[in-house]
Amino acid sequence: MSKILVVDDDPSVLSAFEQMLSEQGHLVRVATRGEEALELVAKERPDLVIMDIRMPGISGLEAVRRIRALDPRLPVIIMTGYATTDTAIEATKLGAVDYHLKPIEGEEILRTIDTALERSRLMNRRVELDAAAAATADDIIVGQSKGMREVYKAIGRVAETDAAVLIRGETGTGKELVARAIYQHSRRAQAPLIVVNCVAIPATLLESEFFGFEKGSFTGADKRRIGKFEQAHGGTIFLDEIGDMPLEVQAKLLRVLQEKAIERIGGNETIPVDVRVLAATHRDLEADIVQGRFREDLYHRLKVFTVDLPPLRERREDIPRLAAYFSRKYSKELAVEAAPLSADALAVLAAHAWPGNVRELQHCIQRAMILTGGFPIQPDEMRRAIDLASAGAGPARVTTEAERLRLFIQEYLRAHGGENVYNRFLEESEEMLLAEALRVTKGNQTHAARLLGMARPTLKARMDKYGLGRAREQDDTRPAS
Repeated sequence: MSKILVVDDDPSVLSAFEQMLSEQGHLVRVATRGEEALELVAKERPDLVIMDIRMPGISGLEAVRRIRALDPRLPVIIMTGYATTDTAIEATKLGAVDYHLKPIEGEEILRTIDTALERSRLMNRRVELDAAAAATADDIIVGQSKGMREVYKAIGRVAETDAAVLIRGETGTGKELVARAIYQHSRRAQAPLIVVNCVAIPATLLESEFFGFEKGSFTGADKRRIGKFEQAHGGTIFLDEIGDMPLEVQAKLLRVLQEKAIERIGGNETIPVDVRVLAATHRDLEADIVQGRFREDLYHRLKVFTVDLPPLRERREDIPRLAAYFSRKYSKELAVEAAPLSADALAVLAAHAWPGNVRELQHCIQRAMILTGGFPIQPDEMRRAIDLASAGAGPARVTTEAERLRLFIQEYLRAHGGENVYNRFLEESEEMLLAEALRVTKGNQTHAARLLGMARPTLKARMDKYGLGRAREQDDTRPAS
């Protein structure tokens, strides 16, 4: 649950936000003036502020300026019914995550809120290196194997420099945690950290995400948009899965790194940017260079310093330590006792190939704790949890979750292509996902919501949509025979 402060002098706007955000499981605080908002920020330390610009007293922009002085990493979303280009630019320069025009469109603002809260989480959740004193930290890079000790040394050497860093490792090895640890131990730790997943954004949109665009520069560009590099000015940008970036965008990124300046799409103004670049990839970039899929000049710009994360199968001695950490972590989230693992259950873990690495082990322990309710985990339960977590990946088949999903989608398209396939796939997938979560948790909606990473009211609404609770409700109301 996140704490969100909404600031507007219109009671109807505050009421609408309170209802919408409460339904999403957030704790909402409201203020009608900028001065009141500053007091609440200092007192309650919210995770996000949604701020109107025109209010009695100090303006929203002035309030944002003062909020930045109180907490430079607190994300702010600006909204107004009086849009001007200068206002949008000024708001973004002050560190606003985004800028929305009234009347506010619900789905659009919720997407922005999710993005802003994720940014807040990445900047503010401490990443600790493995140590007994860090046992209760939010996020820890766990492991005392030789390979992991080399990772800790590398983070310590490079963190306080401004050097570009290339973080390499298979999917699920913890590249994002390493990037956040470097950021949090750097001289730029009080400035923004902007994360861009290069594989999650369509190639046609990646350039505009990076550099922004001017109003009217293409169809749908109804307002000026500030890009990620401009937002990260003075701070750090983390380019995740950079090996999947299209060649045409690679060329433009190289120019930014060389000239330390950007141009918005459709614009002719050169805008200086002071940004430290961290990048990560699971790909063999050297092979991609040979095959013409990655630029060699960009490769050398990014790998001023390299951190190599070992796969879990090469540091099996860390598995008991990782399992114990995840057991403690999920005991809090699931409100159960930290589940001890029997020696035989640990032997099952040690024998597995872990194609999904630490992420797969994390999901495995989470599922095992849901299955056992906090009781000691036995070998059969561990095997079942591994089957659920790895979806059938065997020791000889190293396949990522994304690749397995891609193959499934290919088969679905072959069977149903052209039959309103987009909506059908989304609805059928969502229904199956919800049903499986409820089956695994034996119908416990609280545990199912935690497993799915959504608020319980959201889960209930989705269940009602697909009628997933009806059969059980009917069973509960049948008279005893």
